[in-house]
Amino acid sequence: MSKEIFRLERIGFKVENQQILENIRLTINKGDIVTVTGPSGGGKSTLLKLMGLLISPTSGKIYYKEKEISTYEPTEYRKQVSYFFQNAVLFDQTVRQNLSFPADIREENFDEVRAKEGLETVQLPSNYLDKPVKDLSGGEKQRVALIRNLMYPPEVLLMDEVTSSLDKENREIILSFIRRLNKEEQVTILWITHNQEEINASNEIITLVDGKTEGVKHGK
Repeated sequence: MSKEIFRLERIGFKVENQQILENIRLTINKGDIVTVTGPSGGGKSTLLKLMGLLISPTSGKIYYKEKEISTYEPTEYRKQVSYFFQNAVLFDQTVRQNLSFPADIREENFDEVRAKEGLETVQLPSNYLDKPVKDLSGGEKQRVALIRNLMYPPEVLLMDEVTSSLDKENREIILSFIRRLNKEEQVTILWITHNQEEINASNEIITLVDGKTEGVKHGK
């Protein structure tokens, strides 16, 4: 039997007089891969930001592991629910300093072996560890940011069109990596994507139009 990890009850989000999301009700089960899709401006990114505790709903409640997310300490919550932005933001230092950040905030030793394995998984050579971030291409920065998010695999990974700037080969590399993460470590994936291959990998497809769920389709 599937175990619920997220439950959204009548979620609304309003900015001044503009209703961004309205009456969203969803249940996400542990280990699912869920696609959030729909036209631009439909509220997709807002939904993920709410679930990532980056903003707060103006109505309704969001539960994570049966506990309202507003009651979690934000830093601890984000260790379990990791948000991966569309445009990667890296420290203007070396790749090593970026990949060691998750260990630094936990006051733990940096796992260099895991970092090198992660880089190689997304087809970046291990000697990139000491490469300055300013020398990376946009696609390389996106891949480094993904590995940084996964130095300590979260329970849930929220991804906002993270492969949109990558070529087909690199999209497939990341998709393969995410599938393996989901299968081997049971990481729940929610991603915003318009890529058909990524949509086909999903257990569930949620369509948002004008801030409302137009449909929830169960896949494989």
